[in-house]
Amino acid sequence: MKDPTARRSEAIHPIAHVSKSAGISSRTLRHYDQIGLLVPDHVAANGYRYYTDGQLVRLQRILLLKQLGLKLETIAEILDEERDELAALGTHKEQLHQQQAALERQIAALEHSISALTTGDPMEPGKSFDGFNEQYKQEVTERWGGDAYESSAKWWNAKTTNERTSFIDEVKELNAAWIQAGELDVAADSQHAQDLAARHVQWLNSVPGTPMTSGDQQQHKTFICGLAEMYVDDARFAKNYGAYATLVRDALKIFAERNINVG
Repeated sequence: MKDPTARRSEAIHPIAHVSKSAGISSRTLRHYDQIGLLVPDHVAANGYRYYTDGQLVRLQRILLLKQLGLKLETIAEILDEERDELAALGTHKEQLHQQQAALERQIAALEHSISALTTGDPMEPGKSFDGFNEQYKQEVTERWGGDAYESSAKWWNAKTTNERTSFIDEVKELNAAWIQAGELDVAADSQHAQDLAARHVQWLNSVPGTPMTSGDQQQHKTFICGLAEMYVDDARFAKNYGAYATLVRDALKIFAERNINVG
């Protein structure tokens, strides 16, 4: 622990002020201290924690990374590996600008739909869905390359409104089927679950730009198993399967093992 009597040029902020300003509880800040994620500058005799400006910057980054859905353990690893705070903040700022641009496009798309419904004019699918199909642009690009995103985006933009609605309905039906299987307590290696896994893989094959279109069996297997793990690890995907994301993961991995032959 740092010497609380040392003089510093940085401002010192009490935990109550930090808690109120950041919109998180003092209990959360104490928890961050206990796990070593955000250790205060010093703790007074009365148990009050005090933070420097630099630690406020770290807290700001913690909150930004939490908004991206990362676990605290992962956030700690990222922050400990990145020593250049200024560069890291610049990266976060750029990410937020990208999100802001996507939101502005989505707002414009909604305004187009509202205008069309108000005036009776026909809707233009290209305008109505602009910005909505780029939610995972950065993630897709990082995982599978820019060509993967461009290919899938081009495929999606070429669809008519009815085709897009049909595709979304297919996904909803597949998700509902997995949830129903979970409620029936079917085993991941059962025929029921394996039929669903086959249906799921067939759906993945219908989306261009993923490793499923590479023709490489090893890539197919790696992609399916990696995606299966993500269904459990990433809350954005896990929520699609209710409490049964683990069933989806296990069934897909069994399917891949049984049906994809790697030479």
